[in-house]
Parts: sequence; structure tokens; C-alpha cells
Amino acid sequence: MPPNDHPYDAYFEYVGNLHIHSRYSDGAAAVHEIARSAKQVGLDFIILNDHSYMAEYLHLQDEGFYDGLVVLLGLEIGGRYHHYLAYDIKEMISGRSLGPQEVIDRVNAQGGFGFFAHPFEKGMPFSEKSLAYTWNDLSVKGYTGVCIWNFSSRWKERIKTVFHGLFFLLFKSQFLKPPSRKTLSFWDKLCQQKKTAGIGGSDAHGSLFKWHGIRLKPLSYEYLLNSINVHILLYKPLSEDFAEAKAAIYEALRQGRAFIVHENLASARGFKYYYVSDEGWNLTMGEERPFQTGTLFIKIPKEGEIRLIRDGTVERRWRGNQVSFRVKQKGVYRVEVYCHLSVFGWRPWIFSNPIYLR
Repeated sequence: MPPNDHPYDAYFEYVGNLHIHSRYSDGAAAVHEIARSAKQVGLDFIILNDHSYMAEYLHLQDEGFYDGLVVLLGLEIGGRYHHYLAYDIKEMISGRSLGPQEVIDRVNAQGGFGFFAHPFEKGMPFSEKSLAYTWNDLSVKGYTGVCIWNFSSRWKERIKTVFHGLFFLLFKSQFLKPPSRKTLSFWDKLCQQKKTAGIGGSDAHGSLFKWHGIRLKPLSYEYLLNSINVHILLYKPLSEDFAEAKAAIYEALRQGRAFIVHENLASARGFKYYYVSDEGWNLTMGEERPFQTGTLFIKIPKEGEIRLIRDGTVERRWRGNQVSFRVKQKGVYRVEVYCHLSVFGWRPWIFSNPIYLR
């Protein structure tokens, strides 16, 4: 069934965590151990992105169903700069001597696709001297999208001293910053030029932090696998055939038929955002069509502050859990939702992929 003819209320929602590191690179656990943790927090799928310059092989033999959980393996390709999250690749790409455009081209040549990882991160001031793995060459082409929200990157940017570390460990969920303004502005501009999918990720390592005899694990797999998650929308239930399930998950990510959630604040299962034209056709996140007047509908699982963004600018704000908006002009429309926590105020919760009305 073509996407624009699919009933807006007939999608099947699945929740996954992306950008996870295992012992194949600099993570602290084996694939099966990470899968067990993901199953415990209620995920439907996970995708590992071990560093290509550390991993010897792609290890596709580890893909499969783990007690009903879909486990997929991609790569994080890059060295000092230009880290690229590659998905649906068939062979190892080391990337050691490749420029960013060459990396993208090689991923595409395998039928894969990818996203900029933490393109504008700032690094941790305290123990890493603000070392950041940024994207400096933004002239590249052929990539699918951008990881707009990386839990580990946003969390560590605030750690300036040991006292900051202790404070933001205690309140790591409550004080997580939203995607940076620079990242969102970059993404919004890209989306106005062409469809550009957005994802989020945990960047989970499960690593020990060592400092003056102190040894602790500030961000465990169990915590991070329920941090920044991606909810995908499928046209039919996830298949019990692994190859079909893998293809469906990757197609949803490639198309941007998804939304990004800070899951530790509250579950966002059931979030809906779709467009119904006056002629009766409809679109959901990641879909596009020439503009015709119609109505946007937004429904969230609990009350929050809903912000409708058009071409990078806030078009309208509401407080509630279900709203509609009459659309009279073309544009790229996406949604941000903030969740209210007592004492802590309004905190970033849901970021949708856009609906493109050209």
C-alpha cells in the first residue's frame, strides 16, 4: 500500500535504541549481554554501532532475534572527526584513510545508508578537556540524515568539575539538555532543501570512570538503553522472519518514519502526528507531498507543551494532550513536546520527524 494512502491510525509502533558500543570496540559488554539489558527495559530492537577503527570485523553473525528482541549491527565510521553511523551494510568499512565523502559513498555502494553522529558536540570539559568528534565538512552529499539527539554527548557537555559530575549523575534525566540549537537549525535547513531523516541515540558504552582511585559506572547500559530512543512506524506488524524484520526497521529509519523520545522522562508510546488534506489523503512523519490545504493532528500520551515548528520557526504552542492545526501554507512541519516535572519544570521529551508539504 503506498504510504500516502495508508490509514493514519493503522501504523504499528516499535521502540529501539541506536548507537550502542560493545566489546567489539570500546564498550563494556558483549552483544548478548546488551541484548539482555535491552529486553529488560522493554525495547523491540537495538542497533549497535561499534567504532570501525577499533573493530576487526563487522560481526553480522551476531544479528538476529534475542528472546524476541531484534539485534542489528552497523558501524560508527570515523576517526578524529566526521563520525558516520552506517546501517544496512554488508561488509566492513574501516574508514581509516577515507575522507567523509568517501565513507558515505562506500556505505551507499553497499546499499546502506547513514547519519551524521553528534555533528556539533562540545565534549566533556572535566576529564576529556572538551575533546569533541565533530563534523567539519558539511559539503558532503548522499547521507540519509542527522542524529539530532545523543544522550551521552549532551550529558557530558555539562560536566565541568567533580561537583558537576555528582550533580548531573543524581539528576541525569531531569537536566538533560534538548538537541542543541545549532543541530536543530542545521537539520531544519537541510529539511527545507530535501527530505532529511532525524534519529537519536544513546551512544552507550557502559564504561567505568576512573579518577584518583575512584571507579564507577556513571551511565550503565540499563539506564542508557531507556534514554534517547527512536520509535518507528511500520505498515504491518514486525515479521517473525528476521530478514523481513530487519528490512522493515531499516526502511522506517531511512524514510524518517519515526520520532525521538527521552524515554526516562515518560513513555511516549502512542504519540501520533499526521496530516489529513481537504481531499482526504494523509501523511505521517517522514512523508512528503505537494501542498494542499488540510489539518495537522497531534496526540501525546500525557499532557505536555506541544510546539509546532514550520521551516525552523515556532508556528504555534499549546498545553494539553491533543490538538489540531489548520494548515494554509506550504512548509516543513515538525513537532517538539516538553514534559512537565515538578520542581524541574518543562523538560525536552519528544521530537518528531517532519511532515513535508512542498
